[in-house]
Amino acid sequence: MFIHLIVIGWLYVALMMAVAEATNTTGTVLGAIFTFLLYGLAPLALVVYLMSTPARRRAIKQREAEAQEAARRAARAEEAAASDLPDQRGETPADAVAPVRKEP
Repeated sequence: MFIHLIVIGWLYVALMMAVAEATNTTGTVLGAIFTFLLYGLAPLALVVYLMSTPARRRAIKQREAEAQEAARRAARAEEAAASDLPDQRGETPADAVAPVRKEP
């Protein structure tokens, strides 16, 4: 909430500088546009981007943790389903009883 107040104040001051540049007898509208862009929007965009970096990192870490947890759940579900149906895994079933051989 506090950052919004700073952003609004910064843009207001930059806008007033641009208006002063445009209405001055030696000023131009092009100079006012560049004043607003270079003193207002560019630094403000940089500051807001840098200040929001920790929040973006937290969001990325949270998404990664959720993805890992979903992968773990899927692996557990697959393992549970595979243990119920042993022939579904593509392996040949093992013989439960050893073959009987005649003695020589």
